[in-house]
Amino acid sequence: MPLQPLTEEQRAAAREKAKKARLVRAEVKDAIKNRKMTISQVLKMAETDEAVARLKVTDLLTALPGVGEVRSENILEELNIAASRRLRGLGIHQRRALIELLDR
Repeated sequence: MPLQPLTEEQRAAAREKAKKARLVRAEVKDAIKNRKMTISQVLKMAETDEAVARLKVTDLLTALPGVGEVRSENILEELNIAASRRLRGLGIHQRRALIELLDR
């Protein structure tokens, strides 16, 4: 089934929605970086906020102070989380393991 072409107003609304979502995700990553939020707070926020729920776990981990790409990959491998996983897609055991490992 082909998609309906969008009107200019619909495109503008979609661009604005995407811009706001990127801003929310950037604010969350900045709050993690500056230790204003914990992993458990971000995961709780992801339950109600669509933009945060679409944040990749890898992006969240690399926002943590002292965690780069290599350490992030090691954490994901240790916890059996796929590199492409988003916060929304984490299971209850994966969430618990992330909190226990990183919220110390």
